[in-house]
Amino acid sequence: MKVCVLGCGAYGSALSIILNENGNEVVAWTAFEDEANALKETRVAPKLPGVTLPKEIKYTTDLKEASEGAEFVLIAIPTAFVSETLIKAKEYIKDKPICIASKGIEQDSQLFVSDIVEKILGTKNLAVFSGPSFAIDVANKVPVGLTLACQNKKTTDMIVQAFTNEHFKLRVCSDIIGTEICGAIKNVIAIASGILDGMGMPESTSAMFITESIHDIKELIKGLGGNGNTILSFAGFGDLLLTATSPKSRNYSFGHLIGSGASQQEIDNYIKNTTIEGLYTLKSVHQLIEGKNVEMPIIDLIDGIIYGGKSPKSLVDFLIQKP
Repeated sequence: MKVCVLGCGAYGSALSIILNENGNEVVAWTAFEDEANALKETRVAPKLPGVTLPKEIKYTTDLKEASEGAEFVLIAIPTAFVSETLIKAKEYIKDKPICIASKGIEQDSQLFVSDIVEKILGTKNLAVFSGPSFAIDVANKVPVGLTLACQNKKTTDMIVQAFTNEHFKLRVCSDIIGTEICGAIKNVIAIASGILDGMGMPESTSAMFITESIHDIKELIKGLGGNGNTILSFAGFGDLLLTATSPKSRNYSFGHLIGSGASQQEIDNYIKNTTIEGLYTLKSVHQLIEGKNVEMPIIDLIDGIIYGGKSPKSLVDFLIQKP
């Protein structure tokens, strides 16, 4: 089948490799002409070192070309750019199933990506997948497992067929909101976990923090109408475990800089040169829980450390005091 992939970053490129491996026709779209030309000519994705992109994958900046004849559309662009991209693509993709790989909450509106899709395209025929899967690992075809949340059986079956093989596993559920909450908030939690490690805290303290976070995320999922058990899925505990403990995580690495006492210039340079989804999501989720009157003290604390001048040590104090 033909699949339109919106986004040619590390994750979009990695997923394109899996789709191509499974015999699908892949047309990947980017908003940048220079990026499209470079990918066509070099078959190298800058953020996937050592990986050669299959020659069969097509690249374009034309949304009509990318989506025409596609069985479904995969969204793999940063959440901050989803709205403007979908507005441009609406006339071409409004009647197609949408699979969301982007993670996060839109600032200002506090909408999850599924909400943005419904709002702009007017469709509920969508799916979300999320789980412990660094782009480089997906591209290198090591075994990975993700949660696929969808409420349309035909769309579920199509996406499972397109992606599943001997090293790429999808476990299906119907909890779209819970899956999106897990995918978004784990990046914020990873920043705090990195802070703890940067401060020199041992694994025991990190395990304590991750466990406390799991309880808080479960309550947030339930508070926003999702299934609390989703926290135990690939999208929940699986992704949190990976992102909150690995230096390969940009969010964890950002937190480590803060916890280790890096200079403001070092921190600013990292922010300038790195996509830190958790930093973008932190503002959004903080506003979201305030607006929904959902209590999540750990988010208030992380916001206070990043934006309010609180000492990183307050994270340790919070863990000890939390009942």
